[in-house]
Amino acid sequence: MNVKFENVSKVQGLLTIGLEKADYQENVDKALKDAKKKVNMPGFRPGMVPMALVQKMYGKQIKADEINKILQDKVFGYIKDNKIDMLGEPMPNEEKEAGMSIDDDNQTFYFDIALAPQFSVEVSSDDKIPYYQIKVTPEMVDSQVNAYAQQNGKYEQVETCQPGDMIKGRLVELNIDGSLNEEGIVVEGAAIMPDYIKDEAQKALFAGAAKGAEIKFNPSVAYQGNDVEMASLLNRKKEEVAGITCDFSYTIQDITRFVPSELNQEVFDRVFGKDTVKDEKEFRQKVEQSLAASFQPDCDYRFLLDARSYFMEKVGKFEYAEDLLRRIMNTNNREGKTVDDESFARSLEELSWHLIQEKLVEKYGIKVEDEDVKQMAREATRAQFAQYGMMNIPDEMLDNYSKEMLKKRETVDGLVNRAVETKLSAALKEQVKLNVKKVSVEEFNKLFEK
Repeated sequence: MNVKFENVSKVQGLLTIGLEKADYQENVDKALKDAKKKVNMPGFRPGMVPMALVQKMYGKQIKADEINKILQDKVFGYIKDNKIDMLGEPMPNEEKEAGMSIDDDNQTFYFDIALAPQFSVEVSSDDKIPYYQIKVTPEMVDSQVNAYAQQNGKYEQVETCQPGDMIKGRLVELNIDGSLNEEGIVVEGAAIMPDYIKDEAQKALFAGAAKGAEIKFNPSVAYQGNDVEMASLLNRKKEEVAGITCDFSYTIQDITRFVPSELNQEVFDRVFGKDTVKDEKEFRQKVEQSLAASFQPDCDYRFLLDARSYFMEKVGKFEYAEDLLRRIMNTNNREGKTVDDESFARSLEELSWHLIQEKLVEKYGIKVEDEDVKQMAREATRAQFAQYGMMNIPDEMLDNYSKEMLKKRETVDGLVNRAVETKLSAALKEQVKLNVKKVSVEEFNKLFEK
């Protein structure tokens, strides 16, 4: 067997593997004997088919399979042993292999190999990269504090109606002259939220109304003929309410109001854990810290994007074996489509950053352990709960939810990437000079519009 590698250019190599009959024949003979034991053919008992017939029926395919197994082993073994920095995968050079026949005893195979560009990345305090910090404003703190008050509030029965209240009562259909329609619609416990009444004049009828008050109003006018809202109020099918335009009498029986919680120790403990904060001042300080911490991942992500742009420009444009890379991408495209120029350009840009990122990860000895992935899953779970104002989640619950996340392979891959990016961001922040810029949430979001 003869294996040879040569550089066609700085970015492309050619691996040549020459096989002689002795390199594969033993494997072929063994495979033919195994096939003979399994062949079923009329007129012969199992395993008794003559080898000549087995050779005629399966010889070429078995020879091709065994040669392919040797090639797979030798190609990737050679690349690994010789530490060839390859992009993609080896591609057969069909032009050089033209004219070859499986019947030939001696076989020579040629593989085109895309080589990764050779480069280095230097990082120091001379490298200045922007770091955007989102300012936590008093208004943001107030909004979050109010949200916690709402989340811990409760419903109370009240005597008079205000905006936001829900009322229940007895709804009775009236005749044209205003008298009760003895055969008309009657709904017990009909629920109305005056805020959702579309007609302002009809809405005003309920303003300040007290429990026990009787209000004459017109549902068709109130909801501007919306069949869905009419059907819900009158407890009828939608098609049954289309022609109902008369007035109704509504006697208020209950008025329910949602009352936000006071900022007391019970709320403090529920949000941040028992006795973590003692008063409203400490609570607001803790809220401010929590908001700043919640913005941290986004700020670090923006920093990594800016670091990517900075180091890609610093390293410069890479040279690639573009024709070969196109062939690799087209071969791997499951949909069988040819990669267009725009997609190819984006792929090269992503590849360039991937190579630079790999170099930086190696430079700083970044490794992702199982515990890193588990911790990243916990933080992702914690962030999901935080969206609903649930800050003080027991570790046991976080662990249970994160374990479910880790059952999906694609989720694990994403968490590994996030762990790498988090560690890389932390390492770069220690090495480069940060050009800190404090911005509002709106200004920060605009950074991504480009």
